[in-house]
Amino acid sequence: MGLLALASTGALALAAPAPLPPAETGPGGVDIVKADIDRHDRMTVPVRIGHAGGSAGPFDFLVDTGAERTVLARDIAQRLRLPTSGQGLLIGIAGTQSVDLVEIDEINLGRRSFYDLTAPLLEGSNIGADGIIGLDSLQDQRVLLDFDRKRMAIGDAAQLGGSRGFEIVVQARRRSGQLIMTNAVIDGVRTDIVIDTGSDTSIGNRALQKALAKRHKGETTQLQSVTGQTITADIAMAKTLKLGTMTMSNSMLVFADTPAFDKLEMVKRPAMFMGMNQLKLFHRVAIDFATKRILFDLPDNAEIPIRF
Repeated sequence: MGLLALASTGALALAAPAPLPPAETGPGGVDIVKADIDRHDRMTVPVRIGHAGGSAGPFDFLVDTGAERTVLARDIAQRLRLPTSGQGLLIGIAGTQSVDLVEIDEINLGRRSFYDLTAPLLEGSNIGADGIIGLDSLQDQRVLLDFDRKRMAIGDAAQLGGSRGFEIVVQARRRSGQLIMTNAVIDGVRTDIVIDTGSDTSIGNRALQKALAKRHKGETTQLQSVTGQTITADIAMAKTLKLGTMTMSNSMLVFADTPAFDKLEMVKRPAMFMGMNQLKLFHRVAIDFATKRILFDLPDNAEIPIRF
């Protein structure tokens, strides 16, 4: 859940995408990957791993736009006999943790291949999947999450239809690989937002909680990170969340002291990681890292608590 950043000396190299059979390809060479929704409403996709002994998989990887690095479950690394290549310090939503690193020769996602990845190891039981697809495998792409059809498409903006069919297009700025929306307003408070598909809950920082203190008094809950660590969070309800001309009503969020906000320098100003509890309300969400835009497609369901 939440941002995963790795502090280490390991080099990271991404190769140009390469076609791999078999693959499902949409118009214009767009890669379409069948996705599943796990019990936390997070999206997982099938991934193959190339190693010295050949190719293995498919494995179920969580798609986490809040994670800087692609992560591998320890039991998968052991099964593939991948040797450790050192240690790094992983910054998760609930704290920092020392982790073993492995070198992955190749990861195949749809028709795309990425080579020579340095990946942290985490316990599969904590991830809830065989690994995590992070930003190091998604940069310079548009990632289209289609919740109705349960699929993910990867390509450039032109291949995926540009802005057609999206009612809301939000310009974002980039920091540490993340796209940050800066024009959101929560109950009258201007708030920076990061799209976090790896979290089932939207998480606000203490600056946002302080700004909304007079309006929100709630209970507490425990958040569990994919590192296995837990953190206490305060529960609240936002009456309105505005993005451009769109307003979402009655959105649940939690507030927590997490180093993830420190890593992105999102401590002093109100900020939030938007999790799947809000993202799944949309028909589609496109995260365009190349053009630094995030696009939202509203569903036809009139009952959805979203208005213009």
